[in-house]
Amino acid sequence: MTQETKIYRFSAPGRTELGGNHTDHQRGCVLAAAVDLETVAEVTLNGSEVIRICSDGYPEVEVELSNLQVRESEKNTTAALVRGVAASFAQRGAKLQGFDAAVHSTVLPGSGLSSSAAFEVLMGTILNQLFFDSSMTPAEIAQIGQYAENVYFGKPCGLMDQMASSVGGMVFIDFAQPSCPVVERIDFDFAAAGHALCIIDTGADHAELTGEYAAITQELRAVSAFFGKEVLRQIPYEEFLASLPKLHNAVPDRAILRAMHFYQENQRVQKQAEALRAGDFDAFLHLVKESGRSSWMYLQNITPTGAVEQQAVALTLALCDTLLAGRGAYRVHGGGFAGTVQAYVPQELLAQFRTGIEAVLGQGSCHVLTVRKQGGTIVE
Repeated sequence: MTQETKIYRFSAPGRTELGGNHTDHQRGCVLAAAVDLETVAEVTLNGSEVIRICSDGYPEVEVELSNLQVRESEKNTTAALVRGVAASFAQRGAKLQGFDAAVHSTVLPGSGLSSSAAFEVLMGTILNQLFFDSSMTPAEIAQIGQYAENVYFGKPCGLMDQMASSVGGMVFIDFAQPSCPVVERIDFDFAAAGHALCIIDTGADHAELTGEYAAITQELRAVSAFFGKEVLRQIPYEEFLASLPKLHNAVPDRAILRAMHFYQENQRVQKQAEALRAGDFDAFLHLVKESGRSSWMYLQNITPTGAVEQQAVALTLALCDTLLAGRGAYRVHGGGFAGTVQAYVPQELLAQFRTGIEAVLGQGSCHVLTVRKQGGTIVE
């Protein structure tokens, strides 16, 4: 078989955020895991200078390797992600070639399991394997994905999604030094602790909510700027609290509340990691509940601004509260405003819980996930 007709197969997993809601973009800590939903590609070299992507249910995307500059007209499109990842490899000296990729995904767009990060990691893994001698580390591939999403796609995301997808397994990540994040694998089996990890599709797509996510980073940037810093991680919590009288008159109240969430959540996720290392699942569940409460009260990423009739995440959280009746734990998952809710459900309640959720939100809305050990990879 010639090189032109050889088929290469690649896979990148979706991710679930276990702790650290909106902490990554402030150089905080997160707890995340790759999951058993994936984006896969069958790739053939096409002998041209064009990357062609054909994804199920979407128009074909073409990106010319001769022009890898940012295009404003491509913002919020798949082409922007492809161009951004390719540009990053080209800047590092990779000799890119055109290829055709047939992409299939079980990571539903707008589901909160980070279909965009899985796609970015998939593209990075393809380019790394085929055109860069596999010289990039999983962490570097994640950073390239974030760059593509920030600069080319136009979404000011942090690095958690890409890192979890690229590295694989369950990981605690400290982004204090974003160019060299500390990544620690944690081995914990939720099933052995008697619980199922569920992700619930609220039925509301977050694909059009970039402005809501951007408002969080913008407001936190305003708080940081008050102290002459770039992000909140650079400002001690004690200094933040001592400055509240002056800060109250300098930035919006919601910005202060969101900053409070960051500081408390950043401490909380470190405690979550400690609990899992120690095998204390009850302590972990308690911290999950605290995280959900903080996201609703302080971070305020449950309902889009001004939404009254449609409050899908809030409704789903209320369903979880009712069905679990004090057991397990639940919280908003990922970016928020739409997308998904996460729940830890005792195995003996799982069937009843799933039936109750799907009776309201629809068949297939409650997904039971397992942690995938592999990150982005070529499939031999």
